[in-house]
Amino acid sequence: MRFASLGSGSSGNCMVVEQASTRLLLDCGFSVKETITRLGRLMLEPHQISGILVTHEHDDHAKGAFKLAEKLNIPVWLSHGTRVMTTRYMPKSEIQIKIVDSHKPFAIDDIQITPFPVPHDAREPTQFVFSDGQYRLGVLTDVGGTTPYIQQVLSGCDALVLECNHDLSMLETGPYSYALKKRVGGHLGHLDNQSAAHLLATLDNSKLKHIVAAHLSAKNNTQALAKSALSQVLSCDADWIGIATQNTGFDWRSV
Repeated sequence: MRFASLGSGSSGNCMVVEQASTRLLLDCGFSVKETITRLGRLMLEPHQISGILVTHEHDDHAKGAFKLAEKLNIPVWLSHGTRVMTTRYMPKSEIQIKIVDSHKPFAIDDIQITPFPVPHDAREPTQFVFSDGQYRLGVLTDVGGTTPYIQQVLSGCDALVLECNHDLSMLETGPYSYALKKRVGGHLGHLDNQSAAHLLATLDNSKLKHIVAAHLSAKNNTQALAKSALSQVLSCDADWIGIATQNTGFDWRSV
């Protein structure tokens, strides 16, 4: 199994998870044209995509998913709450919609998927763990804080893509309005570097081969701060921590 990112941040998010001939997109916050261009960087053609999973309804994760699904004639998996809140994105022609129960594992061809609910300011946000039956990739972004269930699901993963949205001090002194600072830093907002590190410290990381910090704020964080927070927990060199950037995401990683 391998995975890559087309881009990560407030301007758009999209990941690819591949096992055998199954290639899934996790979110699609870019236009159809931009998504296809970014897929090309990973040497993928649009017709190779098997389906799309959408974590929640916010523009940077969902706005391109349904038009892309229409163009490629592929299904979209999402929670009922997310489906209700993404009506505005639906194309005029009918597309295949698959409703996900955020507490029940399921499979899409060669990839096994474990969904899990997360606290975020959306209707029914859901994050996912992907597996080929042997190795597990956990993805957690757009989450205001951890829960015992999140810790349980992400423990023992072989790879993690983990939100490190902001540095608390930078957010506090940064340019955001007071209301936006409260939203981002609140329990239904985004995970800061130290909270991400605290979550990481509670997990079984004995199998961990890859960790990538994702959804970094352009105004309230730096790559160095995110790397430092996570590397201290793992007692590793800071450069071992990967970064998912807004412009290029990250290249293929295999487990």
